[in-house]
Amino acid sequence: MTTTEDDTAAVEGRITDEDIERARAQIGIPVYKSGELWNRVPSQDVISHFAFGCGDDNPLFHSPAYGATTRWHDQIAPPTFLISTGIDQTPKFTDPERKKLFKGLFRGTGKYYSGVKWTWYKPVYPGRPVLVEHYTLDVEVKESSSFAGGRSVKETFRSLYVDIDGNPIATRDESYINAERHASKKAGKYSHIQRQTWTEEALAEVEAAYEAEVRRGADPQWWEDVEVGDQLPPVMKGPLTVVDIICMHMGWGWGGYSVGPLKYAHKMRKRMPAFFVPDEYGVPDVVQRLHWDPERAKALGIPAPYDYGQMRAAWISHLLTNWIGDDGWLAEMEVQTRGFNYHGDIHLCTGTVTAKAGPQEAVSVDVAATNQRDEATTKGTAKVLLPSKQTGAVALPVPDVELRRRGARIASARGGKVGEELRRLHGE
Repeated sequence: MTTTEDDTAAVEGRITDEDIERARAQIGIPVYKSGELWNRVPSQDVISHFAFGCGDDNPLFHSPAYGATTRWHDQIAPPTFLISTGIDQTPKFTDPERKKLFKGLFRGTGKYYSGVKWTWYKPVYPGRPVLVEHYTLDVEVKESSSFAGGRSVKETFRSLYVDIDGNPIATRDESYINAERHASKKAGKYSHIQRQTWTEEALAEVEAAYEAEVRRGADPQWWEDVEVGDQLPPVMKGPLTVVDIICMHMGWGWGGYSVGPLKYAHKMRKRMPAFFVPDEYGVPDVVQRLHWDPERAKALGIPAPYDYGQMRAAWISHLLTNWIGDDGWLAEMEVQTRGFNYHGDIHLCTGTVTAKAGPQEAVSVDVAATNQRDEATTKGTAKVLLPSKQTGAVALPVPDVELRRRGARIASARGGKVGEELRRLHGE
């Protein structure tokens, strides 16, 4: 068997010019994301399970009875819940050229979450289907990466979520760094980091921070009472454990990868053999195991397993929804991950008000998540809408006309999947 240059690049985890060219050619093209939809239609239980996996006990996300007492009139979903749902009506590619364009991109490289920008227009309710369309928004190339020491590519993917009438619910612009694995290991940037060992005294401080968490809930956070420089009550997360990773998967699913146990894993090995790498005992296991397998992480030059970027985005939204209360609205959040969150690490989520205009205009907040080494591994900004004593309740944002038109096209697709899921929901 002859080994091609592309095969060698995949084995070594190198990024090729051909990969970059194909990535850029994908910009703007809707693509069906394979994988079983984890939460087919939002329900009371799955919304609650997602909030549970994020460590968020806000009753607005768990209790329909509590939700009925709020302006939303029902239980609603946490802001980032949308990563777990969305009926995709984009048809699968059938023409050879289009299939070739999207096949096997950046094989063998390390793919690391680098950040996300969310914009929200309306809440997600139990029993109401969500539709979604995915496409590449941008591709950036760095010939010398500070993380990997070699070539890297930053891809930003947009997910547009709409209701069955085509009204936009949210956009998620999520970015990933494709890094050459051999360069990552050689660079050894994080090799000096040791996993945290905790004393009883240090853990007592963590427990105290959990006890001190403040959630406004039904007590309105009035626009008039907020000033630039105000500090948001912090939210503690960690020390990170395997249980935290498991619980996130319970609510989120597997992010579209269709990872599963036993026969499901067998089927996936047949379909995607490159997604499995043998462990030290010869057992083929998913490449994602670096989130819970210390040996796999060390083999890639990373000192310990680490979380998912989606977890820290959810944690920052927890901080913000605690502060704005039931009557506020989280309109926008953009966060970048600037370091790993290893097993054993804590993160204290904090925020500071940085700008305030008139009533019914967004209040700006700087946000961060800082570990026990005093490293802000997550930084970002948010815009929130608050009720006003002068003008009353928050008016939800209105998406621009182009987004509404795209939403209408998504909803009008005649794939039949929406009706199928509704019939399934109602037991027909």
